[in-house]
Amino acid sequence: MQKVILSDEEWRDKLTPEQYHVLRQAGTERAFTGELNAEKRDGEFFCAGCGTKLFDADKKFESGCGWPSFTETADTDAVKEIEDLSHGMRRIEVRCASCDGHLGHVFPDGPAENGLRYCMNSAALEFDPKNG
Repeated sequence: MQKVILSDEEWRDKLTPEQYHVLRQAGTERAFTGELNAEKRDGEFFCAGCGTKLFDADKKFESGCGWPSFTETADTDAVKEIEDLSHGMRRIEVRCASCDGHLGHVFPDGPAENGLRYCMNSAALEFDPKNG
């Protein structure tokens, strides 16, 4: 996987302020505000920072948490998982393996056989609907 390395200024020019806050500063959008939370069409989800394919729509599910949730990534090499001890809790942060952009967190309470819930920020994703 090819690494995407940009200066802080280049990231600020490329991304919206909200995308920059989430992807480059590990921010979080407010629950139920992201435009992709209610997205139900077939298609693919890509990193808003670098365009790496991250998730397939058939792995998205309604978790009720307020952020787009997926049971697995499109490719295990597309993301990297890092222990996050911020905010007084232990979580697993999910970052894009190509550009190191913060995407969200993964939790062990998902509905699929693997038991995972990839809870992602809409601002970190771009959606490409299938056939349209």
